[in-house]
Amino acid sequence: MKAVRIERYGNEEVMALGEVERPTPADKELLVKVRAAAVNPVDWKIRDGLGELFGLKPPLILGCEIAGTVEAVGGPSRAGASDFAPGDDVYGYLGAHSGGYAEYVAAPASEFVRKPKQIDFDTAASVPVAALTAWQGIFDHGELASGQRILITGASGAVGSMAVQLAKNKGAYVIGTGSGRNKEFVRQLGADEFIDYKNAKFEDKVSGLDVVFDTVGGDTQERAFQTLKRAGVLVSTVSPPSAEKAKEFGVTVAMVMMMAKSDQLAEINRLVESGKLKARVATVLPLTQVKKAHQLSSSGHADGKIILRP
Repeated sequence: MKAVRIERYGNEEVMALGEVERPTPADKELLVKVRAAAVNPVDWKIRDGLGELFGLKPPLILGCEIAGTVEAVGGPSRAGASDFAPGDDVYGYLGAHSGGYAEYVAAPASEFVRKPKQIDFDTAASVPVAALTAWQGIFDHGELASGQRILITGASGAVGSMAVQLAKNKGAYVIGTGSGRNKEFVRQLGADEFIDYKNAKFEDKVSGLDVVFDTVGGDTQERAFQTLKRAGVLVSTVSPPSAEKAKEFGVTVAMVMMMAKSDQLAEINRLVESGKLKARVATVLPLTQVKKAHQLSSSGHADGKIILRP
């Protein structure tokens, strides 16, 4: 099968599309024919060398988020994978952080859910990482509850847009920041207020918030402290918020380190199926253009997910 593999860590030039042996699913695993693989920042960070921290050793196939069709169910007894059968359309997050940029992938059945018929493979591949990151950020760390007020920075991005929808579905009052060109998109997701960061400082517009969910980092994260009430929570997907500032403002801080959780993915899938949660696909490229996909992702200017098709 064809796959994008790296033999060593480095820039996008270390990625090469070539022929590799098709994987064989073990017990409790599915062999999935990949129809769409999403590009995530963690992919090029692994490529740059972060993979060492995850215990990943080259050569390895990049990609952790896919949608496709079950080709085979591993093991003679199909133990642990009996919910699936060949021909089922599925999507999921690969907990091993790798294997997705390929024509086939073998991974535990617990990492997949059935793809709702009303969404395509590109959209399905865009769901798991962004939705799980948003879910764990605003609910597990932020403990967001109905009636609370939350500020979401970078609300038009892949993670931010999921957070807007999840927070609104929870019954929270949602304020999103972003570029003015994304105002209508963010409002359509359910945001109660939108602040164009180019025309106004959000700390001048809002205060007394229960939760801030930061997907931008840097100066944006620093200024976000001013918007929280005492005992509020600042959660970031980008960098650990300052413990000193947390003490100064009397708030709790956390950083999301997203983990694969099958129960959360199942709940997310129910929201997708009911139409209450939508993913935004920005760009679709063939697997042969993986270098371009990584350049676009690392630029930070993609409004939604970048998809690779084998």
